[in-house]
Amino acid sequence: MCSIMGYCGSGVALADFKEGFDRTISRGPDDSRIIDTGRGLLGFHRLAIMGLHPEGMQPFELDGNYVVCNGELYGFEKQRKELIAKGYTFQSDSDCEILLPLYREYGTDMFSMLDAEFACILYDGKTGEYIAARDPIGIRPLYYGYDESGVILFASEAKNLVGLTNEIKPFPPGCYYKDGGFIRYSDIAAVDAVCYDDLETVCKNIREKLIAGVEKRLVADAKVGFLLSGGLDSSLVCAIAAKASKEPIKTFAIGMSEDAIDLKYARQVADFIGSDHTEVYMTPDDVIAALDDVIALLGTFDITTIRASIGMYLVCKAIHEQTDIRVLLTGEISDELFGYKYTDFAPSAEAFQAEAQKRLRELHVYDVLRADRCISVNSLEARVPFGDLDFVKYVMAIDPEKKLNTYHMGKYLLRHAFEGLGYLPDSILWRQKAAFSDAVGHSMVDDLKAYAEQQYTDEAFEAGCKAYRYVPPFTKESLLYRDIFEKHYPGQAAMIPDFWMPNKSWEGCDVNDPSARVLSNYGASGE
Repeated sequence: MCSIMGYCGSGVALADFKEGFDRTISRGPDDSRIIDTGRGLLGFHRLAIMGLHPEGMQPFELDGNYVVCNGELYGFEKQRKELIAKGYTFQSDSDCEILLPLYREYGTDMFSMLDAEFACILYDGKTGEYIAARDPIGIRPLYYGYDESGVILFASEAKNLVGLTNEIKPFPPGCYYKDGGFIRYSDIAAVDAVCYDDLETVCKNIREKLIAGVEKRLVADAKVGFLLSGGLDSSLVCAIAAKASKEPIKTFAIGMSEDAIDLKYARQVADFIGSDHTEVYMTPDDVIAALDDVIALLGTFDITTIRASIGMYLVCKAIHEQTDIRVLLTGEISDELFGYKYTDFAPSAEAFQAEAQKRLRELHVYDVLRADRCISVNSLEARVPFGDLDFVKYVMAIDPEKKLNTYHMGKYLLRHAFEGLGYLPDSILWRQKAAFSDAVGHSMVDDLKAYAEQQYTDEAFEAGCKAYRYVPPFTKESLLYRDIFEKHYPGQAAMIPDFWMPNKSWEGCDVNDPSARVLSNYGASGE
């Protein structure tokens, strides 16, 4: 992970820019640089992953053009060879060094040519304008705002911009900024043509595309590890990687000291795939002690995101402190594509597809935000194989009738795709889903609720909720999270569109808690 920031005009004090920029130095602790383009400032904190030598330090420059990029550009070697054939030379092995030559050749059309997780800010020295862009899912973070004189600022995290702008907004995924506006170059959730492949063809394609998505994310000049919850998604990522790796992969799992439900399943997977496995335990005191830090690093008040982040943050903290791993592969995004427990209640295939599209377009403020912040704050890089662009486009195009849970087993297509091939034991491949926020131990959520209950009388709760007109809290837990959020990001709640909740308009989903535990179809493995 790296951190980028840009002030796209004249007038900001370097000291003020640096103060904001250094709030995310943990994203890139290896080296830092701020340059004056002559028409503003560009900053880069580096976490060296590809091209570990000093020549890979950004900003990169080419004939008065500059770029800073937090990203991984998969398959960049082919594009680099094509650029060399056109006469370009390169000083490093960094994937991001190809961006300025690509811009010279193709302009903003280059963004749709990238197979990447990225956010970048580019200064065009010829026109004197700034261009910024973000990947189609928003896996890499980017925010923007305007200062009092109307100059736009971009930064990797909202915390960079606190105090420099009155209103902080997420940069829309799949867009680039140019000439004062945002232009969409990719809508990853849109479907041009529905795919009516038969079941076995669909599952074969799912398998092959996911394997390709995992394998391309194993390429790094730094050491790679894996988060393993014992659930289907992370287990498949680990199993694919284990088959592709010559040495045992390193896997990490976390759970509550009292009732860590999924640690036993993670251990079963680790034993089956032969990984070098580490278990991390957290106590109720650890959970409460981490709460303020977690909300500060996330920049959200969303209940689901915060609950699910505590375990992820603590396991990544242990990885950072106890190992030399720099890259982590995770299992995010599968749920949005194949369904959650609540999408079993979808009233039709059309409703399922519409919900999947909505969730995919909002991922950058929920699960993807969680994975990025929990990992990057610990000076690690997140890679998300289920977010592979080719994989996502294919799964979104599959006839939604096939994605409905008519098989009495959620995510049937994904499970069947790997059935009988030796990737995972049947006990894992066909196990019912347990939500990660609960799977680390039911007591974690109960501890958080109990702590929130202690913080407010009923009268204080009622008054506290009324104080927030935008997305008002509705439980003492949600009020606690909102109060902490406002302490760190005063007046910036509009960065988050709503609470992540099941679709209340569907029968069986009108619940007041986002946990799968409250749904009638919660699996036995979650008990």
